Amino acid sequence: MRSLWSRHAPRLDAVVRRLVADPDLAADVAQEVWIQIFRALPGFRGDARFGTWAHRIAVNATLNALRRQRRLSESSLEDEAVVVEADDEAPFVMASIEEAAARLAPGARTVFILHDVEGYTHEEIAESLGITAGGSKSQLFKARAKLRRLLAHLIEDRRGAPDTDAESHASTSV
Repeated sequence: MRSLWSRHAPRLDAVVRRLVADPDLAADVAQEVWIQIFRALPGFRGDARFGTWAHRIAVNATLNALRRQRRLSESSLEDEAVVVEADDEAPFVMASIEEAAARLAPGARTVFILHDVEGYTHEEIAESLGITAGGSKSQLFKARAKLRRLLAHLIEDRRGAPDTDAESHASTSV
């Protein structure tokens, strides 16, 4: 068991750290990942390489932990008043993106995060999730299309906002 951990821990822990922004939470999630791997080890059939099988467990366990964390955060936010600076839209935009990503189908969300957020190639995603590279590309296409629909209001809001400099310039040059 120790040799499996020694050989695969750096890669699996790195995946967890890339998916989880908070280092303390990432350490907790990585520990949970290894507990899940050791519990599932008797069921490992050898259909895939151990590293691939363990990577799949790590990604799924991490995404599940992030979902749990998001639900906890959302429930605590309902109890608090949230103040957003009028000039700072970044938190709103990030929250909107996270909310939209949470509404993606699990497969599409996983591929989106691994490809667009974590920088994995379609071949790496296919290997880790047990799908084809074409399946990965298809899931990413679906994820991006749905995100465009879910986030269209952000683009429309920015387009609809009056540009005071342009309006004042137009009125003075007439």
